[in-house]
Amino acid sequence: MIPINLLPHREERRKEQRKRFVALAAVTFVIGVAIWGAVHTYFGNRIQTQVGRNEYLLNEIAILDRQIEEIKKLKEQTEALLGRKQVVESLQSNRSETVRLLDQLVRQIPDGVYLKSVKQTGNRVNISGYASSNARVSTLMRNLEASPWLEAPSLVEIKAAIVDKQQQNEFIVNVNLTREKVDSTDASQGQQKPPKG
Repeated sequence: MIPINLLPHREERRKEQRKRFVALAAVTFVIGVAIWGAVHTYFGNRIQTQVGRNEYLLNEIAILDRQIEEIKKLKEQTEALLGRKQVVESLQSNRSETVRLLDQLVRQIPDGVYLKSVKQTGNRVNISGYASSNARVSTLMRNLEASPWLEAPSLVEIKAAIVDKQQQNEFIVNVNLTREKVDSTDASQGQQKPPKG
């Protein structure tokens, strides 16, 4: 038999396997780095895009918050103006109320009744005065009830008093004013409906 030395052949085979392994490892490393770079770039871009969207949304939210504040201020101003308008309309519709009240009192007071004070609170009128008899106070209350501008008179108090050395009856009567009803079309034209009765 001829002796064959296989050691160099094995050595060459090992060297070739090492070269393949190193090349394969290098290719794998390069591919891994490329994949990592691509994934890192992709997610970096996604994060930057989302950050940009978030900043845009925050800016728009800030703009909307400012607009909401302006709307609240406008609503408050509108409510204040509507309140003023209602006060003006109330004053406009009731501007002749005092004159009408005094006119009705003059017309409805019977002889022998003298007024001491007239006080109005809202549509409630407090009348105090002197009468020569209880019958005169009753007549006054009936006259007030019959008035188209006054309603629901009620006697609060009546008592004997001496005025100018004469026996008188001091009285206090409450009565309600009948306010005019303002129609919406008439209110814009400044006209008022006449009272019922």
